[in-house]
Amino acid sequence: MTPTMPAFGSWRISTRLFAAQAVVALAIVASAGLVASLVGPPLFHAHLLQSGQAEESPDLAHIEQAFASASMISLSVGLLVAMVGALVISWTLARRIGLPLDSLTRAATRLSHGDYSARAAVRERGPEFTTLGEAFDLMADRLENTEATRRRLLSDLAHEMRTPIATLSAHLEAEADGVLEWNAQARGIVEQQAERLRRLVRDLDEVSRAEEGRMALDTGPHFIAELVDASLAQARQPFAEKGVHLSRSVEPAQVEADPARIGQVLTNLLNNALRHTPAGGSVSVVAVPVGEQVRITVADDGAGITPEQLPHVFERFYRGDSARASDAGGSGIGLTIARAIADGHGGSLTATSPGPGQGSVFTLLLPQSGSPRVADS
Repeated sequence: MTPTMPAFGSWRISTRLFAAQAVVALAIVASAGLVASLVGPPLFHAHLLQSGQAEESPDLAHIEQAFASASMISLSVGLLVAMVGALVISWTLARRIGLPLDSLTRAATRLSHGDYSARAAVRERGPEFTTLGEAFDLMADRLENTEATRRRLLSDLAHEMRTPIATLSAHLEAEADGVLEWNAQARGIVEQQAERLRRLVRDLDEVSRAEEGRMALDTGPHFIAELVDASLAQARQPFAEKGVHLSRSVEPAQVEADPARIGQVLTNLLNNALRHTPAGGSVSVVAVPVGEQVRITVADDGAGITPEQLPHVFERFYRGDSARASDAGGSGIGLTIARAIADGHGGSLTATSPGPGQGSVFTLLLPQSGSPRVADS
């Protein structure tokens, strides 16, 4: 059986580009040769007659033959050199286009097989390839971040669910064996652990959406005093019940923000300060405009944070000491959600502390209304 030639569409793009330009070059050479052979001799003959050569002169045929021979040789050499030059340029151009596309194809193949470190090495190949490479790398970065978020989520979920599930299993087994009597106390423990699991699932979903940029924000200009006072109004009663003094100082300013989400951040910071501030302590909320941003600080004189713990306070489920580990008031990702919301607004959320027993300060920066918003990284 005679082997069939592969279809043109199955060739590599560099080969197709080279073949197409080779065909164009051949067509140009053929056209030039045909035009020269058809137009040159009659035109030269007419010029000889105009110069005074007789039609019957024996020298006329010799002159025309010499012209045709010289023209054919010079034209053939010139067209051959032009053809070789055109093919070399075409091959170089085809490779310059084909190589970055091959690199991009290999990177896309690695990415499709789960290698999220794959990047497109197509820089300095022209503005189009640079833009394409940057778009590909941005997509790869987002996929890598999403995959990292998914893996951390599964690990964190397994870690945090272990305690409530173990408690539920122990109570159910004890009740089945008749060791534990099913009463109001046992029922309360089971309901408490079930609620903890429900809250954990809800908070994990929210923090995942926030970190992956899927949290919808309804931003607009709002007076910072209104946002701060709304959160303080909800916090005053628990602060009063614990005996912690709560104060505010707010300078006039407007921020570009989602009031519900910023209220969620402030409420979380206030609850966090309340949990780690003993009775008789104080918590202050201060908001001042700084350049094109508004700085909101929530400072307390409570337990403080050690230098070792400070870099990890925004990590999900981080527990730095027994006081924080025994904190049953939340799922341990409130600060993670708060920072993700701040980042989504084009702002930031940071924490500082002089050390244990010296309190801590959480600083929220938000863009003022009308200020350019920083793009998410």
